[in-house]
Amino acid sequence: MALFDCTCDATSGHARALTYTTAHGDFHTPMFMPVGTSATVKGITTSQLRELGSQVVLANTYHLAMRPGADLVAEAGGIHRFMNYDGPMLTDSGGFQVFSLADTVRLSDDGVTFQSIYDGSRIHWTPEENMRIQELIGADIAMQLDQCAPYPATREFVARAVDYSSAWARRCLAAHKRPDQTLFGIVQGGMHLDLRLESVRRLREIEDESLAASGRRFGGYGIGGYSVGEDHEVMFETLGEVARACPDDRPRYLMGVGNPTTLVRAVREGVDMFDCVLPTRTARMGTAFSSAGRMNMRNAKYARDFTPLDPTCDCPTCRNHTRAYIRHLVKQNEMLGAILLSVHNLHFLLDLMRHAREAVLADAYEEFFEQWMESDAAADY
Repeated sequence: MALFDCTCDATSGHARALTYTTAHGDFHTPMFMPVGTSATVKGITTSQLRELGSQVVLANTYHLAMRPGADLVAEAGGIHRFMNYDGPMLTDSGGFQVFSLADTVRLSDDGVTFQSIYDGSRIHWTPEENMRIQELIGADIAMQLDQCAPYPATREFVARAVDYSSAWARRCLAAHKRPDQTLFGIVQGGMHLDLRLESVRRLREIEDESLAASGRRFGGYGIGGYSVGEDHEVMFETLGEVARACPDDRPRYLMGVGNPTTLVRAVREGVDMFDCVLPTRTARMGTAFSSAGRMNMRNAKYARDFTPLDPTCDCPTCRNHTRAYIRHLVKQNEMLGAILLSVHNLHFLLDLMRHAREAVLADAYEEFFEQWMESDAAADY
């Protein structure tokens, strides 16, 4: 297969099983991507990522551009060599981080000006500069610069964010040239279905014009601006129709979503890829995903519980340590507690998506979905 070829291996209802080719190997969907914001998944070595079966790891353009700097990452041989991870990688544009600093951000048709959280300096990013930075970092997949609208926000604000994101998508696609890296467009539009579909329409129009002019198109479609404060049910009012409006011959990536049940439901709607800091962040808070739902390991009921964290799980944490021991580590604020829970939570999501893929390949996703929703594991919010 050629670079960035996408093959649909099977469908089951709207759920899909894809194979996607990158310069650092193929990945298979549905799948969850661990987040390595600053070229590290917190508390997890790259060897552990491989052992857990991680496919794609996400890194953050904003943070890497600020520290240590994209030039230094390029000098080290690119992000893969810098962090010693030989699998496929993705960099988000940093747009979410920029727009989360709303008080310091200034937008224009030319780009975005913001204040660094590291040294307070004023920085201006055009779409072209953002592409230059992501090409220096060198992940297999880059994301366009976009504006992520908060929730709640006025319709006027969200519509303007769609305008900016669409205009910047056009410029990102024109500026992006690195042949061993592909670029994903990003759909915005908040919770407004018509604005979402308009965002998709504009991205597809940009693609058509680019194909005619240079033969280039987006390698996939990100779906941004969900899970920004709205209720889970609000997202699902529009997500399925938005996902299925995206091209069916490339991956659909729901950005920043990591609840197990949300992943299972989103795959059913036609989403292929996910990322979120949730598994490692909740681990640092002493919380575990499990077949019994979310577990707070600070609870006294685990003090003398010498059973595995999750008896149905075969991750290294569950094979080797008890609930009592993990609770002890968490209560003592020992870093090992957060590490062991991070290993477990990442394995839980990676394994969940492996099972989801198996269900799609067997054309049994609806049965898989119903079994999950009826299980205790679905109590994960």
